[in-house]
Amino acid sequence: MRRSLNELKIKIYADGADKVGILDLYAKPYIQGLTTNPTLMRKAGVKDYEAFARDVLKTVTTKPLSLEVLSDDFAEMRRQAEKLAGWGRNVFVKIPITNSRGESSVPLIRDLAAAGVQLNVTALLTLEQVRAVVGALNPEIASVVSIFAGRVADAGEDPVPVMREALTILRSQPKSELLWASVREVYNLIQAESCGCHIITVTHDILAKADKMLGMDLAALSLDTVRMFSRDAAEAGYAL
Repeated sequence: MRRSLNELKIKIYADGADKVGILDLYAKPYIQGLTTNPTLMRKAGVKDYEAFARDVLKTVTTKPLSLEVLSDDFAEMRRQAEKLAGWGRNVFVKIPITNSRGESSVPLIRDLAAAGVQLNVTALLTLEQVRAVVGALNPEIASVVSIFAGRVADAGEDPVPVMREALTILRSQPKSELLWASVREVYNLIQAESCGCHIITVTHDILAKADKMLGMDLAALSLDTVRMFSRDAAEAGYAL
C-alpha cells in the first residue's frame, strides 16, 4: 500500500536554498520546518545572504527556519547569531559544533542558549559531541541537535545506533529535538522515523522523489524500470 509523506510521524524539514522551492514546500502540510546553509545557498546562486533570508522570512513566518552563522571567529559568530535571531521568532540559529580549526563551539553554544537564542547545533557526527552540546543547552529554550547521519553512513558506519543513543542523551533537554541530517535516499525517512528521531531534513530533490515513490508497489516499479530501458533503447536507435 502506498504511503504518503503526510502519513509519516517524523517532522519533515525541507533543506534547500532555492526560493521558489522553499516557498512551494513551505505551503505543503507535511513540511513542518525549513533549513538551509551557506553551501546550498552558494549552489543556488544566492549573492546576498541577508537579503535572501529576509525575503524568505516575509513568507516563512509560522514554521521554523534554520539560518547558519557565517564566521569562523567565535566573537563574530556570537554577533551574527544575535542578529539572525532578531529576524524572526521562528528563526533557529545554526552553530557548527566546531570552527574550521577544530575549536569547540560549546562555550558559545552555552552562552547563546543562556541568552535565550533558539539554536540548531549542526555538523555533529559523534556521541561525544552530542553529550557536550546537551550539557550546554538551555532546558527552557527550544533547540535542535543535528547529527549528519548520512555522513556517518558514508564513513561505513550504521547511523541508527548513534541516533538512538543520542535520543537517550537528549532526554535531559525536554525542549531539544534530534534531527537526522545529510539525507541520501528516501529510505532514510523510514530509518529516521523508526529509530525515533524528532526531525529529518530533506533536500528538495529527495522530497520530490519521496512524494512520487514512497511506498510504491515494487512489481509496478519493476515494470516501470523495464519500460524505461525499452523506451530509451528505442529512442537511441540502438540495434544488434
